[in-house]
Amino acid sequence: MLRALGLPVTEVARYWTSERTALAHGLVALVLAATADLFAGVILGSFQSALADLPGLLMLIPAAIAMRGATFGAFGARIGTAILTGQFEPTVRREGYLGRQLEAVGILTLVTSLEAALVAGLFGAVIGGDMIAIWDLVVVSVLGGVLASLVLVVVTVRLARAAHRRGWNMDDVGAPAITATGDLVAIPALLLASMLATRGAVSLSIAVVVALASLAAAVYGWLHPRPEIRRLVRESVVVLTFAAVVSVLAGVVIEARVEIFLATPALLILFPAFIAMFGSLGGILSSRLTSKLHLGLIQPTPVPGRLAALDFSVTYLFAGFIFGVIALGTALAAGVLDVEAPGLVSLMGICLLGGMMGTTLLAGVSYGAATATYRFGLDPDNHAIPIVTSVMDFLGMLCLVGAMAILQVG
Repeated sequence: MLRALGLPVTEVARYWTSERTALAHGLVALVLAATADLFAGVILGSFQSALADLPGLLMLIPAAIAMRGATFGAFGARIGTAILTGQFEPTVRREGYLGRQLEAVGILTLVTSLEAALVAGLFGAVIGGDMIAIWDLVVVSVLGGVLASLVLVVVTVRLARAAHRRGWNMDDVGAPAITATGDLVAIPALLLASMLATRGAVSLSIAVVVALASLAAAVYGWLHPRPEIRRLVRESVVVLTFAAVVSVLAGVVIEARVEIFLATPALLILFPAFIAMFGSLGGILSSRLTSKLHLGLIQPTPVPGRLAALDFSVTYLFAGFIFGVIALGTALAAGVLDVEAPGLVSLMGICLLGGMMGTTLLAGVSYGAATATYRFGLDPDNHAIPIVTSVMDFLGMLCLVGAMAILQVG
């Protein structure tokens, strides 16, 4: 693989040695992210009855998780760039850097949550079968998105201040920490909001209110008087709409095999961590690439240069380690909860085979997204992470199902 990238082993070893602090921070952040994602999977696995009683909810979960990861992952990437370029200020003022960013994130949370519900409802109507009503999806998606985002705002701001104060690289610690927090809080928030679903007129009334609020936020953001917020919202809405559609497709893959996941709760524990890890890895890689593009260290050429290829090698190192951790964590959680699970060897095979297939796709998607947006004069911090997160939700889900099929698990 190193030869295919045009890199001798000695050069990779030197690069890893020079990046040892970043590697240590990244590995710690990824382990914490995997732990949080496994807890999210445990929560999801404990709600088998709710998933069975609310058909279509499982289809919405990847999109709801992805929207939080894409929105706040891009937020973290922008902060990382702002720290490197000296634009960041830790004080939250409406006219300050953080204040403007938080206003844009609030608008995008409402807009993308409504979009995810509408897209899920559309795909549900196309594939047919039992589905909860569209207004129930709106209630679950928007209220769940707002609840999760409130937690993420606090976490992201505190992490940004710590990174600024202590000299951490947000590109290495921000993406996995934010993504993991989003995964950990998104599923409970979604399940909590689902308690208001299927309540007839009550659910319909709530759906109308939150839908109108989301539409008002979309119009306000699109026509915002501050040009930087207006640009950020306009650019992000386009890419996040694409992200919502692709993430719902990942949910369609799960919904089509819902019997397998419900019959084997360990797979419900596994899938949030497996899918989310591509978001964390993609966030690290995309952030590193976009920061280097901003600083002129790499050029947006069609074929990755040596420095970009060295960053790919770091991603493979991270992936080989963390997908093994996910397999062990899933087996441990399944044993503690005493639920149906494949053996440890099968779980390790699924995670490593599917994880490495997905990481190869991730390298191409991350580099293509970062360089293409940069070449077109768009801010890669606003586009690369949402594109990578959403595309890898779908491709990662295909890699997971493909690995299960190859190894004949489930």
